Amino acid sequence: MKKLLLLFVSVLFFNLSAQKRGKDYSNILKSKNIYEINAFLRDAHPDDPRRSVLKPRVMEMMTQYIKDAHPADQKVKDMQEMLALLKRRPSTKISFDEMNAIIKQKQIAKYKAELAAKQSTVVYTPSTTQNAFVVNTSANVAVPNAEAEEFNMLMAVNPVEHKNKTVKILNSLFDNDPNSKESIVLIKNNSDCNIIVRMEGVGNTKYRLAVPAHDESTIVITKGQYLFTSLVCGAQYASQKTIEKAIMVALGTSPTQ
Repeated sequence: MKKLLLLFVSVLFFNLSAQKRGKDYSNILKSKNIYEINAFLRDAHPDDPRRSVLKPRVMEMMTQYIKDAHPADQKVKDMQEMLALLKRRPSTKISFDEMNAIIKQKQIAKYKAELAAKQSTVVYTPSTTQNAFVVNTSANVAVPNAEAEEFNMLMAVNPVEHKNKTVKILNSLFDNDPNSKESIVLIKNNSDCNIIVRMEGVGNTKYRLAVPAHDESTIVITKGQYLFTSLVCGAQYASQKTIEKAIMVALGTSPTQ
């Protein structure tokens, strides 16, 4: 009886904790949704007694999903990654360092492929002044892309320049020396527009990086204080950043942002 009372009190406590975080897991034991159960395992306290029930259940659900999935199902990879994490630990929550390591390995693979191909593997639509975007106003005025020529120029790197840039990025990705004077900056462009990200540091230290729509680009810059600016589908982006180690910056989710 005491054990049942303790279990009840524990479940009630964890329910209240979850609700305080803005999520209600009071009926999670009845859930048949993989992502909902996975979110619970990510958020719940390590000692929550419901973990012992839900972890094996969601692992079985993931295994069955993978087994029954169509070969072209894009969710299979996510399911496999979540399942692998659950086999190694009680939660699929990834630490900041682990996420950075995953991003780093993907970047290394990408630039190794480009070095082998002796050219950029990025496929993009060149900008033109007619790549207009609509200002989010009552007038809905279409504004031409004033950075089109500059963007195309930055993307049109000759083979020698591309090789030098790729080697420099790879060297920086492999460099784990905390005393290094340079660091990697990865820009993810989630918008529908080609963009140029400008990084202005102290004195004449300036960089600019062209990033195609729905793609990403990497640059090696000197560590320090920078003002990052960009026009993302007509919307001004500006942010001060201290670059002391590799970082990733994601910009834009739609043409109106």
